[in-house]
Amino acid sequence: MLPQATAPDALPPGTVAVAVPMSAADRRRVRRRLHAPDGAELRLAYPTGTVLRPGQVLEVRAGVAYVVAAAGEDVAAVAPRTLAEAARVAHAVGNLHRDFVADGEVFLVLWDAPMELLLTRLGVPFTRQTRPFPGRPSWEHDPSGAGP
Repeated sequence: MLPQATAPDALPPGTVAVAVPMSAADRRRVRRRLHAPDGAELRLAYPTGTVLRPGQVLEVRAGVAYVVAAAGEDVAAVAPRTLAEAARVAHAVGNLHRDFVADGEVFLVLWDAPMELLLTRLGVPFTRQTRPFPGRPSWEHDPSGAGP
């Protein structure tokens, strides 16, 4: 079954939403079976190249909507002190073909040793945290620059 992409606000009244946490990489794995937190088995069969987005409804059955949620991931929460520092860090992170996603007062980037080294060399304040990451996995980038 090919689930329809539905906005959560378009659900019938009384529908219960169950968040299905997925990492940035998992949101690209669109042909597989997975188990929702309530134990329901979901069978994904989206066309190759589909990207699941947080908030997207995967399936509705028996009054329950299964909704994509960004799972907690190992990220660097970067807190540039100035606009110029933010631009310098964004440029350097972009040169590694990584997403640099704004999240409130900080920017998030997926954590790994090369990223830690880069941020340390740039001297920008950052902390390693586990937080939802709405961007793309570190091995993928969008050459159009369109972003997530």
